[in-house]
Amino acid sequence: MTTSSALTARQMWTRSRGIALAVVLLLIGAVAVAVVRSQTKHGDLDPRSADPGGSRAVAELLADRGVTTRVVTTLDAARAATGPDTTLLVAVPDLLTHRQQSRLAAATVSSGGRTVLVAPSRWSVGRLAPGVSASPATTEATLDPGCSLPEARRAGSAETGGIRYTTTVRDAESCYPSERRATLLRLPSTSGTGDTVVLGAPAVLLNNRLDKQGNASLALQLLGSRPHLVWYLPSLADSSATGTDGRESLLDLLPSGWLWGTLQLFVAALVTAFWRGRRFGPLVAERLPVAIRASETTEGRARLYRKADARDRASAALRATTRTRLAPLAGIPAPQAHTPEALLPALSARLPGHGEQALHSLLFGEPPRDDAALIALTDRLDALEREVRRS
Repeated sequence: MTTSSALTARQMWTRSRGIALAVVLLLIGAVAVAVVRSQTKHGDLDPRSADPGGSRAVAELLADRGVTTRVVTTLDAARAATGPDTTLLVAVPDLLTHRQQSRLAAATVSSGGRTVLVAPSRWSVGRLAPGVSASPATTEATLDPGCSLPEARRAGSAETGGIRYTTTVRDAESCYPSERRATLLRLPSTSGTGDTVVLGAPAVLLNNRLDKQGNASLALQLLGSRPHLVWYLPSLADSSATGTDGRESLLDLLPSGWLWGTLQLFVAALVTAFWRGRRFGPLVAERLPVAIRASETTEGRARLYRKADARDRASAALRATTRTRLAPLAGIPAPQAHTPEALLPALSARLPGHGEQALHSLLFGEPPRDDAALIALTDRLDALEREVRRS
């Protein structure tokens, strides 16, 4: 049964509109940042970025040697660009879904060009480079070539330390070993003249590491073997990760960091509400600066009940007070004043004209449905108390 204490739709909106507005603003900000980042901001391993983690320096050095560099951000564009005169660099293979990885591998296996995979882990290396397994342990070190690959021998020591690999592919060349596992693999294609290079770490491509050891030489040789370089950076605009129709929801467009941030804010709001809403320990009596009459306190509480339409609480307070006053008159101990099994038989015996059912409805019944019923309940309680005192 619905009582008068239920909040109306307008009251619920008034109380929650601040939180709703904050959530809407947060989502708008997340979408705006996602759009800006996907279109204009260049991050790590981006050949357009001059930041320390970017790769603009290697792109410019390749341009001086006649190698053109083109950035693509969708799987379809990367697959269309493969060919015998093209090197396809996959900057972050682990960002691709398994479906994307399989489609990319099918396009590169017979292209005749070179595919360079930068630090693929177990998530992606098995699909993009069949026959290769990745070690979960990583190392950051300058390593010696330790192989006969011409590019590695000419470059010498380089900062290739990172994810380590083993392979079962025949004629594969394992270079820059660390603990008997390679940090650079060259895998010849089984159906063409191309090959696949698995690079365990991106350090040799970064602006701030290019001038260290033989990093620049190794990077230029690995990426400059063909006249065209296609630099594939997975992007939010790539619809191939969502299915065949390419449609994405709003949550798909939001960066994962914003979703985690929203969850953290929600948890923080719950903790703050619990902290502000609970008071542990007993109440502490404080001396009031002024004397307040009991009638004013009663009137103030009554106005609050009326403003909140809390007839259930008002009627419960009236009934509890009446039961407290009637209990000693009926010979019932104060702790049992609010127990129907103890109070009602005593009152019925004192007032033969009142049955226990009628007394139960009056003293323990349902809350009134409107103000008129609340006033009528008050009059009946006063009349009952007067009658008990006269009996």
